[in-house]
Amino acid sequence: MQASAPAFDLARIRADFPLLARSVHGKPLVYFDNANTSQKPHQVIEAVDRHYREHNANVARAVHQLGEEATSAYEGARDALARFINAPSRNEVVLTSGTTQSINLVAYSYALPRLKPGDAILTTVMEHHANIVPWQLVAARSGATVKAAPINERGELIVEKFIELLTPEVKLACMAHVSNVLGTVNPVREIAKECRKRGIPLLVDGSQAVPHRPVDVQALGCDFYAVTGHKMLAPTGTGLLWAKKEHLDAMPPFFGGGEMIREVKFSGTTFAEAPHKFEAGTPNIAGFAGMAAAIDYYQSIGFDAIRAHERELLDYASARLREIPGLRIFGEAVDKEPVISFLLDGAQATDLATLLDLEGVAVRSGHHCAHPLMQFYGVPATLRASLAFYNTHEEVDAFVAALLKVRKLLM
Repeated sequence: MQASAPAFDLARIRADFPLLARSVHGKPLVYFDNANTSQKPHQVIEAVDRHYREHNANVARAVHQLGEEATSAYEGARDALARFINAPSRNEVVLTSGTTQSINLVAYSYALPRLKPGDAILTTVMEHHANIVPWQLVAARSGATVKAAPINERGELIVEKFIELLTPEVKLACMAHVSNVLGTVNPVREIAKECRKRGIPLLVDGSQAVPHRPVDVQALGCDFYAVTGHKMLAPTGTGLLWAKKEHLDAMPPFFGGGEMIREVKFSGTTFAEAPHKFEAGTPNIAGFAGMAAAIDYYQSIGFDAIRAHERELLDYASARLREIPGLRIFGEAVDKEPVISFLLDGAQATDLATLLDLEGVAVRSGHHCAHPLMQFYGVPATLRASLAFYNTHEEVDAFVAALLKVRKLLM
């Protein structure tokens, strides 16, 4: 019988995150910029430190003890990540620097060789630029076009419109699992089913999903799934691309260099099998040791407990913000993760964020790498408060109090 996860002890959890204890401008830090990057528990920090102190060597290049230890840590992270997303095989997990590299790998290695004039790539209005710009670049080179499925005012994908746009010229569909601006959870499983009916591969940007919910790529039914490590407690410069084996086998390498080959001759090169043919050069070995530690940390708490706390926190924060006169929330989807984008009448997002910082509150202001979404709502920017399982109701209260204070200064 599997042991149950320990009780959710918020005080103990917060003690694991050193940065949460610091002050900013003489005020206790309230860190509500988790969709931008998460904070790191000491278990992750120590895993990175331990690698450099005790195991530092390159991977797959030496038979000495340190080389074997580094390789074991790196490949062990691949195993942990494969289990984390329930990949059918570890050989379907390509270790990358994050979602941006993962999506570009698919754009140039999978999509570009297959696209021709008249073809199309379908995405959505709510996408991060990392799930728009790579497709525009390969479309421009191939003569293809990029189409965007619409959303409604609540920030939800209009599913029937997306399905209508899955026309024969669409050769690849792409969507975020969770919107980085709105927190909207997209119906990936339903969309994947419709894509399979039409023989259209589906790529999913999972950057904002994996920090908040368990992900099972087999159950989702997509073809590609991209993950960024630094949003899920892991170090920067880490991530993965999961892809079905038949796609990886058919894709040529994107980068060339060391360790992605079997044999190099001037008459021609024979490449390694996937996933290693996509991992040229020296990787972020210490970072992936930290990413494996991040997975262990999530599992030590359990996503049931994480989701319950974050849901309560989102409901509480949303209710408190709705009490503020002149405040408009963008994104009221029925199913959403703990992200709240908003504006105050008569106040610029950047001004608000700057003044909130003076009160110790860290939030994101700007277009959030989602210009088309800002254009849909008719605003140049929003303020975004993004919460995590280590945040508290008391921090929400401090955030609201700071917001009310700076509102008076700007009104």
